[in-house]
Amino acid sequence: MTKADKLLVQDIHNILDNGYKDVNPRPRYEDGTPAYTISVNHVMRKYDLSKGEFPICTLRRQAWKTGIREIFTIYQHPTNVLSEMRELGVTWWDPWDIGDGTIGQRYGATVKRYDLIHNLIEDIKKDPYGRRKVVSLWQETDLHETKGLAPCAFLTMWNVRGEYLDMSMIQRSGDMLTASGAGGINEIQYAALLMMIAKVTGYEPGVFTHFVANEQIYDRHMDNAQEMLRRADVMADDSQHPVLVLNKEKGCRFEDITIDDFEMQDYNPMKPQLTFELGI
Repeated sequence: MTKADKLLVQDIHNILDNGYKDVNPRPRYEDGTPAYTISVNHVMRKYDLSKGEFPICTLRRQAWKTGIREIFTIYQHPTNVLSEMRELGVTWWDPWDIGDGTIGQRYGATVKRYDLIHNLIEDIKKDPYGRRKVVSLWQETDLHETKGLAPCAFLTMWNVRGEYLDMSMIQRSGDMLTASGAGGINEIQYAALLMMIAKVTGYEPGVFTHFVANEQIYDRHMDNAQEMLRRADVMADDSQHPVLVLNKEKGCRFEDITIDDFEMQDYNPMKPQLTFELGI
C-alpha cells in the first residue's frame, strides 16, 4: 500500500469508531433525501514529495488527470463558467450551477479578480523567505456577492526551504471517500499545484501538508468504506510507489504547463471502480 492508502485506512477507522452524525444537513441526494454524514474534526496528513511520497490512493482508481484539469480552471485559466470548465475537461461542477451557467463568484473567479496566483509567483521569486505567501479563496465580498458553494479547499500557504518549496492546504470540509481523503482528488491536485509552482519559480517540490477541519463519510458511502477496508486487508505488499512527474523545464511559464506535461508512473489501482452518490 502507498502512504496515502495507509492513512486512508486509518482515517476510515477513525470516523467509524469516533465519528458523530450531523443534524439538519444542507446537502441532498438526487432523490431529495437529506445526505447525512459521520464526521470527525481536525484531520492532518503530511507528504514529502521529494522522497517520493506522492498522495494517491490505490484502493480505487483516482481520476487524477481531471483533478489536475480542475486546478487549471481555478488557478491557471481561472473561471467560474461551467461551459469553460467543460472545455477544459471538468464536468463534475454542473450540479452546482446557480442558474446563470456559473458556480457564482467562487474559486477561479476569485483567483482572477485578485490575481492571486501571479501575485504568489512573483512573491516567491522576489522574496523567497518572506512569510506572507498566503492564497485565500475565502473572500467575504465574493461570498456575499452571489449564491454558490462556499470554497471547500480554500487556503494555501507557501514556504521556501533551501532548494525546496513547501505548501500547506487548509480545507474547511471534505467528503473523504470521493475527494478529500488521503490520496484523493484534493490531495492529488494540490500536490500537482505545488509541483507546478515549484517548477516555474525554480525550486523542487517539498513537503505538502493537508488539514481538513471537518472530514466526513456520507451515510450512503458506508458500504464503499467497508469495501475499501477489505481491499486494504488483501493488498499483498508495499511494492507499488506511484509518483507524478512534471516533464517541463524549470523556469517555464505557469500558463504553458498542460496536462500532457504530467506523467503518472507505477500506478495500478484496484478494480472494479467504486461509485458514489453525491450530496449536492
